[in-house]
Amino acid sequence: MSLYTNRQWFYVKRPEGRVGAEHYELRETPMDEELAINEVLVEQRFISVDPYMRIQQAERNTYDLPHPLGIVQRAATVGQVLQSNSSQFKPGDWVLGYSGWQTLAKCHISELQKLDPELAPVSTALGVLGMPGRTAWFGLMEAGRPRAGDTLLVSGAAGAVGSLVAQFGKKAGCKVIGIAGGPAKCEYLINRLKLDGAVDYRAFSTTAALAQELERVTGGWDVYFDNVGGWITDAVMPLLKLRARAVICGAIAQYDGGLDQPDLGPRFLQHMLFKRATIQGILARDFTHRMEELRAAVGPWVKSGEVFLDETIVEGFDQLPEALNSLFEGANTGKLLVKV
Repeated sequence: MSLYTNRQWFYVKRPEGRVGAEHYELRETPMDEELAINEVLVEQRFISVDPYMRIQQAERNTYDLPHPLGIVQRAATVGQVLQSNSSQFKPGDWVLGYSGWQTLAKCHISELQKLDPELAPVSTALGVLGMPGRTAWFGLMEAGRPRAGDTLLVSGAAGAVGSLVAQFGKKAGCKVIGIAGGPAKCEYLINRLKLDGAVDYRAFSTTAALAQELERVTGGWDVYFDNVGGWITDAVMPLLKLRARAVICGAIAQYDGGLDQPDLGPRFLQHMLFKRATIQGILARDFTHRMEELRAAVGPWVKSGEVFLDETIVEGFDQLPEALNSLFEGANTGKLLVKV
């Protein structure tokens, strides 16, 4: 008789607009404990919730084939080894994987990366020293090419990637202006991240009014790191300076149903993202093989506290669909995680 029961969220219905619990089905099944050679059983502790999940749910091909229906929702995870049939892992080891929305997972050792909780909190493997950090660091430094004295404008600046881009920009000597939704987030940008300015896009009812305020605050931008798209980017794009660099990282304003037929824009930007064309679109996966460079460059700043990624932690495995939904409400500050 199995000692363990696995709880899994299966993705069963493709959303036309906002994703929610109705697009998933929670199932519980006994876990077969038999392990193959070099296989381990992992119990998840933290599950990452990210905007890209909604891109994968589009009906058409983007930078991926559509996420298949009827399988466990894919996601990055941090967990602990329960049982091991490998000399490289022992029970209690912390590991990073891509095991999805499930409480238990059998994994081949090639699918896992061992974490050292003495070097940094294990959740940083899903944040500043993981995919968001990789996106922010290489996206800004290689596509944005910041120079001391540049004006860097960051949309979604209180989010996981945006807050790191802003900090890296300050390290590079830029004047950094963040765009976020609501007074509390703008206060966070000024007081917590120490940015040079913040603009609350929710305070403006038209693109022209937002553009006027952005021009007043920035005087034009040299680097625009776009996490949002939509009407915010409509307001931003005319303010570029000579030889400006725009980095298209995300278009979350279109993820609720505008992926297949975008109604806001500029309308070409999602294609720049998917094709990594120049303006320039960037994807974290393009830099996965360079994680050691990230750790070498950013790790010492994390250890000293000079660079950080605040976390919004949702308690409870059952909350995963609602947690994903909350990303599109702007409910989180920093990295959104579900603690299992």
